[in-house]
Amino acid sequence: MSSIQATSYSKANAMARCLPTIVLLLAASTAAGGQGPAATNLAPPPDLTAPPADAVTSASGLASKVVTPGSSGDKPQGTDVVTVHYTGWTADGMVVDSSWTRGVPAMFALNRAMLGWRECVQLMTVAEKRRCWIPKKLAYDGQPGRPTGMIVFDIELVETRRSPAIAPPDVAAPPDDAKRTTSGVSYRVLRPGTGVRRPEAYSRVTVHYTGWTTDGKTFDTSLTRGAPTTLSLNSVIQGWAEGMQLMVEGESTRFWIPEDLAYKGEPGAPRGMLVFDIELVRIE
Repeated sequence: MSSIQATSYSKANAMARCLPTIVLLLAASTAAGGQGPAATNLAPPPDLTAPPADAVTSASGLASKVVTPGSSGDKPQGTDVVTVHYTGWTADGMVVDSSWTRGVPAMFALNRAMLGWRECVQLMTVAEKRRCWIPKKLAYDGQPGRPTGMIVFDIELVETRRSPAIAPPDVAAPPDDAKRTTSGVSYRVLRPGTGVRRPEAYSRVTVHYTGWTTDGKTFDTSLTRGAPTTLSLNSVIQGWAEGMQLMVEGESTRFWIPEDLAYKGEPGAPRGMLVFDIELVRIE
């Protein structure tokens, strides 16, 4: 149960949940099931055994090459939560791991990735596809039971989000450009949506979200679970339900919700005004 539900705040949903980690093997999926592997994304590339002449090698020894340019200038920071599709191979063509076999992209904190992977993704922009030749010392570095030698990854950066542990600069109070509803919820659109429909009072919605107290403490986030949350608007706190009905699919908005529209001093729940970043993924 999520802590945004109106009548039962569960501390178990706070930051204790861990992201899928690829520190060792890039083996955790962000969702069960999938459509099965896409063969073209599992076939080893022709330049698997060594970086080609047009690859760029960094001071650390990482070599990389842009396969498809990105669509924006947004690059991940080292603490970001990234959404990616990827396939990794050993030098002899064995698949180490692939998000394509699960049919969904992976989502995790970049600072949990192996060193070479982290460096490679930070070179990328959103929608970019890049091939990275990660030397042994930046990969598994001789860990028992792990692939040895250089590992090659094809990575597609689907999206990057700032770490939920880092509160936004305006978390203490709504900025001057925030709009305000008659009930007292303040909000500011962070990214316009792509849809036209808006949720209704009893709609089921799928969302990504993070909640902070005004002193900058994160008390709940879907990002640490690696997948969006689906819920009914008639089961969430009043300020959430009101605010989400202002949104369209694809939109990201920051809300400042006063205590009387949040948990109203309920024991064990966050107190005072709460700040939420909400991304409306879809209306079910």
